[in-house]
Amino acid sequence: MLRIGLTGGIGAGKSALSATFAQRGAVVVDGDVIAREVVEPGTEGLASLVEAFGADILLPDGSLNRPALAAKAFRDDEARAKLNGIVHPLVGKRRAEIIASVPDDSVVVEDIPLLVESGMAPFFPLVVIVYADVEVRLRRLVDQRGMPEEDARARIAAQASDEQRRAVADIWLDNSGSPEDLVRRAHDVWDHRIVPFARNLSAREFARAPARLVPADPSWPAQARRIVNRLKTACGHRAIRVDHIGSTAVPDFPAKDVIDMQITVESLAVADELAEPLLAVGYPRIDRITQDVAKPDARSRVERYDHNADASLWHKRIHASADPGRPTNVHIRVGGWPNQQFALLFADWLRANSDARAEYLAVKREAERGAGGDTSPYVEAKEPWYPGAYRRAWQWADSTGWQP
Repeated sequence: MLRIGLTGGIGAGKSALSATFAQRGAVVVDGDVIAREVVEPGTEGLASLVEAFGADILLPDGSLNRPALAAKAFRDDEARAKLNGIVHPLVGKRRAEIIASVPDDSVVVEDIPLLVESGMAPFFPLVVIVYADVEVRLRRLVDQRGMPEEDARARIAAQASDEQRRAVADIWLDNSGSPEDLVRRAHDVWDHRIVPFARNLSAREFARAPARLVPADPSWPAQARRIVNRLKTACGHRAIRVDHIGSTAVPDFPAKDVIDMQITVESLAVADELAEPLLAVGYPRIDRITQDVAKPDARSRVERYDHNADASLWHKRIHASADPGRPTNVHIRVGGWPNQQFALLFADWLRANSDARAEYLAVKREAERGAGGDTSPYVEAKEPWYPGAYRRAWQWADSTGWQP
């Protein structure tokens, strides 16, 4: 099952986007619809709201007077927190019940108005933000919903900022134009990212990226931060630390458009416990043991780095993203082992040494020329350079007092 978190500011067009996804086959779980269900007459939710905000939030027939509640609940942060504390747990419980009832191969789009504000974004393998300019949203709320302009501005101001939404967005869909424009963009995202992602996840396959260098992308650090938050949430206390490693962690450095992450754990047994939690957020396991010790000449390969090394201390687990829009490798290594230490050291060494960066870039470009876009020969071509780099990096670490 691929779960997608969908959100955007009030009036941005979440409902229109989720309806388009539903037409393509998604199971839509609408947070607004559920929020209305849990405060219908006779429910625990409505009784709690009356106790918290007073009986004057009710209409004569006993149902909720939403404008009256909004006037009280959105006047300050304390009142809004009181409202959220009542409604959110009830909505979450009902959402879980709905998701548990759908087929395992479904694409579930969860339309959650306060996805960002509630800190739920890292729980989803993919977060889609629908965006529209504030003034566009304001006009929609006033003209189409009949909302008083003052109330509309208050509702918009009470929600997350565009900057906060961008920080969690894997996909940013602009809905400032016509409804037809939004439908066209939604179909493209569905066909070329969501469907392949769901297919890969169901088959426990990862998204492959060609071994081609691209100029440094200034958005790589922000993308990595989203992935770090997602991995930390999935791993919980079992992750000692989660780090952005590899070439994309080095500023202004050309690299393959693949982000490498490292999860540090206490043992490989703990790493094995993370297989299902990582799959749930989009990272199937692709290798049971380290690529070094998986090969017959493992001992000699490890000795090229360190003659005193124990090959077993280079074991790891590898996961990779099923999302074709963001190829990612996730290396799970044991804290204090040489492979875990070197992954952290290598990026810091490259950041600090322009000569090492230039040398490594030349090695990568030569490997790229001979690989024809195929990852395996690209990796093999770089391999002879690493043992010397390993020793030089540790010499730099000793001379500078580097600590991971």
